Amino acid sequence: MASLRETIEGVLAVDPEAAAVESDGQWWSWGDLSRVKRQFETALEAAGLGAGVRIGAMLRNQPACAAVLAAIVSGDRCVVTLNPGLPDEKLAADIANLGLPVVVGCARDWDRPAVMSAAKQAGVLGILLPDSPGEAVRLVEGLERVTTAEVREAPGIAIEMLTSGTTGVPKRIPLKTRLFEKMLNDSAIYERDRQGDDTPRLRKGINFVMIPFAHMGGVWSVMNTLVSGRQMFMLEKFAIAPFVEGLRRHRPRVLGTPPAILRMVLDAGVSPDDLRSVKAWRTSTAPLDPDTADAFFARYGIPVLQVYGATEFAGGVAGWTLDDFHAHGSRKRGSVGRLNPGIQGRILDPETRAPLPAGAEGVLSLRAGHLGDGQAWIDTTDRAVLDEDGFLFIKGRYDNAIIRGGFKIMPDDVVRAIEQHPAVLEAAVGSIPDDRLGELPVAAYIVRAGQAAPSDEDLKAFLRERLSSYQVPVEIRPVAELPRTVSMKVSALALREMFAGTARP
Repeated sequence: MASLRETIEGVLAVDPEAAAVESDGQWWSWGDLSRVKRQFETALEAAGLGAGVRIGAMLRNQPACAAVLAAIVSGDRCVVTLNPGLPDEKLAADIANLGLPVVVGCARDWDRPAVMSAAKQAGVLGILLPDSPGEAVRLVEGLERVTTAEVREAPGIAIEMLTSGTTGVPKRIPLKTRLFEKMLNDSAIYERDRQGDDTPRLRKGINFVMIPFAHMGGVWSVMNTLVSGRQMFMLEKFAIAPFVEGLRRHRPRVLGTPPAILRMVLDAGVSPDDLRSVKAWRTSTAPLDPDTADAFFARYGIPVLQVYGATEFAGGVAGWTLDDFHAHGSRKRGSVGRLNPGIQGRILDPETRAPLPAGAEGVLSLRAGHLGDGQAWIDTTDRAVLDEDGFLFIKGRYDNAIIRGGFKIMPDDVVRAIEQHPAVLEAAVGSIPDDRLGELPVAAYIVRAGQAAPSDEDLKAFLRERLSSYQVPVEIRPVAELPRTVSMKVSALALREMFAGTARP
């Protein structure tokens, strides 16, 4: 079987003049991607940065970022994902604290003064990616060489992936190169024309890449498309108008998005004629409401195939094939499909951690033979059922994370940000259900004595300086006291009930 590097270089060399990626109204060829990859690798080699080096990448859904991502993970180096959607000070702190010798990004991120200042203080080599196919990869002025004394290598690791979009120091999980490569190969089970054929070639069809590259789902989407040799239609941020315009021109057969986009399509009343080419729609990154899937199928006749993934397993863990959908879809409504090849699963009692029989609900535990490490089981925080036919059902989470449109929000991080306001004595954060995004954060707080409660807009503006936009609660309410349990903990259930009927944005 060909290595990941051989596969990617083989695909890029098949027909360099052929169109590969459409982004922002312009096409990049396979040769353009290859040129960016080669220029980036040359810059690293000139700086003496070889195998095992960790590379910070401010990843946007842009063709040059896709080429660089492919270069890093296939070149025995490690990409450390940096989320450009973070506020300036959070992204700058990430760069300052990671011990990176090099950081790569687009012009709009290098133009952020806090980011540039942090990179200079960290002593990194700065690499500027082109916005257009005719431009070249360049070094950032003032960051032309590595000057840091602290360089931490990661041999055998392809990606240090963010597990959530929280504030503070992001938590990352190291994904081994051989694991990532294995999971990409195993993903061929969902594509009939790739099964048993790893020959580099350009295949028919176009993949709509719309999940952010800073999310594991986005990395998975772009890398899977590259190794399969398919064209890409790339959106940096999803919006109905450019999405529909792309549908009308490209007529894709398969789409993959977070579940929230299904609801947006339904709510926007997109014409079935615009989706007539689509034979299957895969969803990932967040739980899929079965009612939404049913409504989507009723309106468009398109099977919705949910995929369940985990960062620790380089993405996909379970999913639906089209054959399974037609054979079992109605009987297994709400399932995320069967476990992928090489993945084993079991359900544990949440208290004793003893294995439970098929059909019982408990904590999902997973392992994969190609992970090594004695084939250790990895316990998730998901409540799940694994039935007698091998179909997996995800029922919720045992931790308190809020999942908003596929992005994880840890309430404690939002509480800390609210309590930084001089008028706030104490705060609590919970969630309310939402048809489109799954969950939305809400917050209540006690006003400090002698202070006046800030206006809703002023407090939200205060939080936008400290949090990512998706972490800011949709409603923040001053209260005389917070709802508590008998042990004086804030009651999450009571907090949710307090905000019942809150208008959705």
